[in-house]
Amino acid sequence: MTISQELPTVAPVAPDPVRRGPSFLAKAFGITAVLSAAGSGLGLLRDLLLARFFGADEGTDAFLVSWTVPETAAPLLIEDAMTFLMVPAFSLALVLREERPEGADPVRQLTADTLPWLLGGLCALSGATVLWAPEVVRLLAPGLADPGLAVTCTRITALTVLPFGLAGYLGAALRAHHRFTAPAAIYVAYNLGILAVLTLLHLALGVRAAALGVAFGSLLMAGLLIAPFLRALRAGPARGRAARGGRGLLLSPLALLPVAAFTITRQSQVFIERSLGSDLPVGTISHLNYAAKVSQLAMTTALLICTVTFPLVARALAAGDLAAARDRVEKDLGQAAAVVLAGTAFLIACAHPVVALLFQRGAFGPADTTATAQVIQVYSCGLLAQALIGVMVRPFFSMRPAVRRADDPRPIQAGHPLLDWYPVAAMVIGLAVTTSVGVLSTHRFGALGLAAGNAAGITTTAVLLLRGLALRGIALRMPTVLAGQARLLAAAGGAAAAGTLTTRLVHAEAPSIAAGGAVVLAVYLALGGLLGAHELTAPLTRALAMARGRRARTGPQAHAGPGGRRSAGEELLEEGTVPDGC
Repeated sequence: MTISQELPTVAPVAPDPVRRGPSFLAKAFGITAVLSAAGSGLGLLRDLLLARFFGADEGTDAFLVSWTVPETAAPLLIEDAMTFLMVPAFSLALVLREERPEGADPVRQLTADTLPWLLGGLCALSGATVLWAPEVVRLLAPGLADPGLAVTCTRITALTVLPFGLAGYLGAALRAHHRFTAPAAIYVAYNLGILAVLTLLHLALGVRAAALGVAFGSLLMAGLLIAPFLRALRAGPARGRAARGGRGLLLSPLALLPVAAFTITRQSQVFIERSLGSDLPVGTISHLNYAAKVSQLAMTTALLICTVTFPLVARALAAGDLAAARDRVEKDLGQAAAVVLAGTAFLIACAHPVVALLFQRGAFGPADTTATAQVIQVYSCGLLAQALIGVMVRPFFSMRPAVRRADDPRPIQAGHPLLDWYPVAAMVIGLAVTTSVGVLSTHRFGALGLAAGNAAGITTTAVLLLRGLALRGIALRMPTVLAGQARLLAAAGGAAAAGTLTTRLVHAEAPSIAAGGAVVLAVYLALGGLLGAHELTAPLTRALAMARGRRARTGPQAHAGPGGRRSAGEELLEEGTVPDGC
């Protein structure tokens, strides 16, 4: 089947819930950013305590192997797979609720048809992980110095599977309802639970206390979302009980398979690192972990953008408006790149003083600081690709959602079903690159070779996914997208070079970070402006436009003209009308 590159002009089937003004997006992003930053800050404190209490030795290596279970479950059940599946599903159910005010509520029907099966599957998966913990440890880290401790910790962390899955499901439903506060706060609850248990029990239980904290924190995550989810269900119109069956929605459970396969395949980069790292000197896995946690703070900040805008993309796709979805994805690619490249330039320039200031105390010595900082600088080369993949894969999987209309006369979108597996194939190719580079370089470069393999593999996958979106039916305007990325990369490269020179001139850690960060930001914005990077200049334009709009509304002659018409200034603030706007 030939896939047309033209965007079909299908009239939206919903009463335009897709478009939201910048004020809504700004508020949602602000709430999500503040709570996510708090969660990331607590996560960093968690890692600082791990480094202080246990350093980087065979005990932390054993715990970090067990942490692979929640590290795999979190993307699969909270951040990626559950989001890709359930945000589009609940978005479609909300569209049907608005179209059909009579009859059974599609949102309640969807919950009744999916949640019991999910809980049963999660219980089985958690139990299987507990039972096969020795095999899991042997597979992940065959050269581990203390496999018995790793098995114990793995059995404890396996308990996170059920609450993680429940938190992912409830969070996806709330985001589809445009309720972002509780889902954004789950990592605050998670890390508070870990910190409490770790602080109280680290002397008595050693590194096992960290595993117990992970399990306790996961329970807090799920508990935080139950009440908001029930309120969202009750907020819908009062209707009769939904009978079993597919009156308004058809479930496609097999749509889960490519999404889950992609998420697990993507997480396999960590498996490869820890498997190869287990044969390197003791502490290598810990250095890689600390470096990854610091490096990914920039990527996490960038992905907040598509976390907020993904429900809008899902609604647009549910309504058949591919043009609106394409425009939103292009903006997200540019804005995510602008954020993550600023963080990348800062990390490359200031990695050593950052690690020294954060970690160098207690059992974490200067040699650990140097090793971790070098890994951060190499890891950072793949952060842009990580962020872009996070943006692209959401609409890719939404083109063939797990739930669709029972009476939709239109054919299923996005061409041949084999395209569902395109991201998995792209990730497998990326893993082959990761493994090849890692195997060839670890004996000479150690952890740096593993980090280089990670960056090379994820970049390969990002390039392949750019092509995959066009095949899927979301035909990005590639010359414009690539030109924007190139301008941002050039600005970030200049900022990283200037920041590196600055940090070498300032020896104290805190002043070095402050001076280097200030230089990186100033040079990045200046070069971006000179190169015409609208992702950096547009926020100022939007702020000025919004300020003019507020002055017009508070002026002596209100903005509403004859017949209640809005002023041109207010119309400019509508979603999609400000060039490259939010």
